[in-house]
Amino acid sequence: MDIDTDDDIDWKAVTARNARSVQTLIGWIFWDPGAIERYTALGLPGPLGYVPSRAAPLAPAGDDAVVAAFSTIHPDAIRVSLQAARAATTFEAVWAARDDAVRAGLHTYVGDHVEAIAAMADWLWDAVEACPPSGRVLFGACRSLPRPDDPLLSAWHAVNCLREWRGDTHMALLVEADLGPVEASLLHSAWVGYPHDWIARSRMWADAAIDAGCASLAARGLAEREPSSTDDGWRVSPAGVALRQRIEDRTDALTTTPWEAVGADRARRFAAVAEPPCEVLLQRVDDTAGPRYQPASRLHHR
Repeated sequence: MDIDTDDDIDWKAVTARNARSVQTLIGWIFWDPGAIERYTALGLPGPLGYVPSRAAPLAPAGDDAVVAAFSTIHPDAIRVSLQAARAATTFEAVWAARDDAVRAGLHTYVGDHVEAIAAMADWLWDAVEACPPSGRVLFGACRSLPRPDDPLLSAWHAVNCLREWRGDTHMALLVEADLGPVEASLLHSAWVGYPHDWIARSRMWADAAIDAGCASLAARGLAEREPSSTDDGWRVSPAGVALRQRIEDRTDALTTTPWEAVGADRARRFAAVAEPPCEVLLQRVDDTAGPRYQPASRLHHR
């Protein structure tokens, strides 16, 4: 029987597969009632905790730095959340509250899997250390923080670094494609098969900005009017969907580094360990936010 070596592996395919679990293992916390309860106790009710809890390592650099890193979310939503956090508490306290919610939530929702997740901590950090930080500012801020002593939380934070590293890479490719935040969101909606403006609206963009984004895409042949449509008459063109696919493919190609660094066996081990609990965690997103949230975890575009 032939034995695969690392030289035989399709690393881009491995990366694309593991990216879904990386996203899902992290993303459920954004809408977790336990996290929201903890943020509310700090003076950040409802959705106000999302930005400070994710951006805490970068927030001392100022609102503009976080706006630049988050990119596709409306700047006003980011500024309001950060200012609320400064007025009510500290970013360190918000970060600690998220850690508490992560630990409690993982034990509650996927308790049978936490030991296996924790066991990956050391080599997941090897994967993180292999990631070049150049141009990945949010990743760099997250990586600079002390690693948790708790192996489960340590593994989770390593995965969070991998998530932000991929996200920073993807944002750079959107800039390379000359796509603003609304245009990028419109292409993303079309690529995953959502209503054309759903992702843009979930990121707090209003009618005028969405219409301007559609017109901007149309000027490049990436969107077109659809007179028979029951919505506002816009749709992303096949060329727009193809561009979004090329950006995703390029993101996968540029983010193989951590998996190559740890090798095929560990890359496959991550998939085997992470995928079962991630299905449970994705159901948590469905239950707490809705079935279209966290589109990077959905399978329609794969």
